[in-house]
Amino acid sequence: MNTTLIILAILLALVGIAGSIIPGIAGPPFSWLALLLLNFTTAADYTPLFLIATAAVAAVITVLDYIVPSLSTKRHGGSKAGVWGCNIGLIVSIIGLPFGPTGILGVIFWPFIGAFAGELLSGKQSRDALRAAWGAFLGFLTGTGLKLAYAIFAAIVLTRDLIN
Repeated sequence: MNTTLIILAILLALVGIAGSIIPGIAGPPFSWLALLLLNFTTAADYTPLFLIATAAVAAVITVLDYIVPSLSTKRHGGSKAGVWGCNIGLIVSIIGLPFGPTGILGVIFWPFIGAFAGELLSGKQSRDALRAAWGAFLGFLTGTGLKLAYAIFAAIVLTRDLIN
C-alpha cells in the first residue's frame, strides 16, 4: 500500500506541474493531493497546520488564476467593458477548451480578444484597447507563474521527503 500511495503521489505531482502550464487542468489542487497522499505513507509526516496551509494556498492560487487577468486588464487601463470582455473571453475559452477552434491556446487567446473587443466597443482607440488586452495576457502569465511556483514547491517537498 505504501508503494502504491507513493507512486500515486508522484503521478499527482507530475499532473500538478503539467496542469500549471496546460490550461484547463487545475495544477495546484493536484499538487496538494500529492502531498496529502504522501502524508499517508511512511515517507512523510506533515502536521495538520502544514496540510491546511498548503491547501489554502492551493485554493487561493486556483481562484486567483481566474481573477488576475481581469485585474491586470483594469490595471493596464481597461474599462469595465474591457474587464467584462476579458471575463467573457475566459468563460468562452473554458467552455470551448476541449474542442474549440483554438484548443488550449484559447485560454490565452479569448480573454485577450475579449478585453480588446470590449475596449473597442466602449469607444477606446485601438492602441488603448491593445494595452488593456496586453494586461489580460500578462494576467494570464502571472496566474500561470503562481500555479507553476506552487506545483514546483510541492514537487520539491515531495522529492525531499522521498529521498530522506
